[in-house]
Amino acid sequence: MEKYKNKKIAILGFGIEGKSLLDFFKDDASNITVFDEKNRDDFAEEEVGKYEKEGVRFTFGKIDNLDEFEFIFRSPAFHPDLSVLTAAKEKGVEISSATKLFFDLCTSKIIGVTGTKGKGTTSTLIYEILKNEASLAKDVYLGGNIGNSPLSFLEKLSKDSIAVLELSSFQLIDLAKSPHISVILMTTSEHLDYHKDVYEYIQAKRNILYHQKEGDFAIVNRDYPASNESDIHSVGKVYRVSREQEVDRGCFVRNGKIILKMYEDEQEIIDAKEVGLVGKHNLENICAAVVASLCAGATMKSIIPVLKSFKGLPHRLELVATVRGVKYYDDSFSTTPETAIAAIESFEEPKILILGGSSKNSDFKELGETISKTESIKAIIGIGEEWNRIKPHIFAKKIEIIEGMTTMPQIVKKTSEMAEIGDVVLLSPACASFGMFRDYKDRGDQFKKEVLGLK
Repeated sequence: MEKYKNKKIAILGFGIEGKSLLDFFKDDASNITVFDEKNRDDFAEEEVGKYEKEGVRFTFGKIDNLDEFEFIFRSPAFHPDLSVLTAAKEKGVEISSATKLFFDLCTSKIIGVTGTKGKGTTSTLIYEILKNEASLAKDVYLGGNIGNSPLSFLEKLSKDSIAVLELSSFQLIDLAKSPHISVILMTTSEHLDYHKDVYEYIQAKRNILYHQKEGDFAIVNRDYPASNESDIHSVGKVYRVSREQEVDRGCFVRNGKIILKMYEDEQEIIDAKEVGLVGKHNLENICAAVVASLCAGATMKSIIPVLKSFKGLPHRLELVATVRGVKYYDDSFSTTPETAIAAIESFEEPKILILGGSSKNSDFKELGETISKTESIKAIIGIGEEWNRIKPHIFAKKIEIIEGMTTMPQIVKKTSEMAEIGDVVLLSPACASFGMFRDYKDRGDQFKKEVLGLK
């Protein structure tokens, strides 16, 4: 910490990570300037005022020049190659982030989880398993992209602690250290509005493995090329997980059973019907969580009860309610075609889908093919600007298409009029939420509110 003492520090972004940095550097508040491209009016005045009273300076709007600072901490929204950052770096300014700072200062073991989707669910499942292990229960912490900066619990950590971190590509892209236990889940493509291309996105994800050492553990998903082929980037011990095929070392699904093969012998852990998480795709996340937890010191006695009881996170295939015999599922976190496909394949019941939203430059061809060949889809309510890009890929004439709805009350009311006993109404948009909603949470919360209103 001495290297930052009395140094001029810039923090880009007044969000979760920016605030965690302000709290972390509170003793040097007068040396800190916060930059945010939003307007001051976009933030609570009392929150800004609180930090200003401590000596922090704020600059809102366009960010022009950062050369005067000795250290710059970027929030995930700021790409490392942003022109103001590259210019400052050329002048000798050190560029870092809250995530990099945590890795530099953390003395405990870190379990890092990344992937296009599933990382929040898997991180939380690992955390819950380790909390259920008596020898570890009081010394396990959860943070990262899940919404809790690990800097907030850094001072509580000892060498025997375990920090479980959900890590996004934004956080990993410039990381120079890797976790002791690294998990790379289903990885396809996403955030192409941020990354230069798919290659940069995948490389960012693989940063979770690049800097591992002998004695570390790498857990990769066998079912997706980008994650499966990442094993060569770790010198640690590699385990694989799969729900589609057997693996030589790791965890997989066979005949509806989750099978563990850490060494030569196989062990049947649990019947897939007994797990609390909904969706076939979650079986691969469960396999990854099991291996990671075992590597961290958990036992089957602690793992099995959590697999049965853990229901998942909000907005991830979350059962909102059963109304007049119809089940309503909130999968608003589904912002890619791949996750919408996984949601569709999770239910055999007749389905009414809510699809569409704002753009993430996704390719909807495979989603259209899945919809077209899935006979149980009765109807689709198409919303948002991206619906016009999804629709041409759907060729099943039997599916009723409803368009032109602009509010969640309209959408849910229409589904309630169409749905029959035994149907599933599935909000799994395959797109970002902006335009009609603030974010995926707002979209999901509005859906829940209207569904519960039906009761």
